Amino acid sequence: MLYKETLSALAIALTLIAFFPYIRSIIKDEIKPHVFSWIIWGTTTFVVFLAQLKENAGVGAWPIGVSGSITILIAILAYLKRADISITKTDWLFFASALSSLPFWYFTSDPLWAVVILTTVDVLGFGPTVRKAYSSPYSESLPFFALFTARNLIVIMALENYSVTTVLFPAVIAAACVLLMAMISYRRRALET
Repeated sequence: MLYKETLSALAIALTLIAFFPYIRSIIKDEIKPHVFSWIIWGTTTFVVFLAQLKENAGVGAWPIGVSGSITILIAILAYLKRADISITKTDWLFFASALSSLPFWYFTSDPLWAVVILTTVDVLGFGPTVRKAYSSPYSESLPFFALFTARNLIVIMALENYSVTTVLFPAVIAAACVLLMAMISYRRRALET
């Protein structure tokens, strides 16, 4: 059990290490996060945390809960700083999808379906950021997404109960972060040539 607690503490530390410079960069206007991506990510991450708790994920769920809370704070900060507040009809669709998972979970009493929907919506929440980062690849932080990749892999190791409900979200988000970093790196190289 101490091993799982140590991994969970490490994942929380990586979460804080990743978020601190990201928040500082938002305040300094160096990074312009898409506000709706962060609203979607904050909502979905926090609800996944609740589903993981219901599935006995134990201490492995705590980094997801901390991340969800800070992510909501970043959405608020992005809005207040007027970072990237261009919201499209597709962004509204992603947000409505995220919220739709709550009654679905309530009516089915099965957190798996909520996690499947939320994971899908969270990945779709990358859409506005991918669109923005493709045209402006220096508007996002590669180290931030690298830390979140590592954090999510550690979260998986810290879980006390392994099931699709507890593993799906961190595994898929780690993969999405890797793909986003690859796209940003490619676009940065393309713009330099």
